[in-house]
Amino acid sequence: MTQPRGHSMPSSRLDALKTRHATLSRDLDEMIKHYASSDFDMRRLKIEKLRIKEEIEQISQTS
Repeated sequence: MTQPRGHSMPSSRLDALKTRHATLSRDLDEMIKHYASSDFDMRRLKIEKLRIKEEIEQISQTS
């Protein structure tokens, strides 16, 4: 039996993306507090966080 399109699969993906987004936020906060990383590392995490945020918004709009 197949699942209806647009139901549990996007929800699972959405939950995973939200969790990853929150993790990136915490990682960035720690980097800023401790100045323990390069600008390149911070930029890379910010770009990934933005990409994930955009995907979350896209999934939310289609659900």
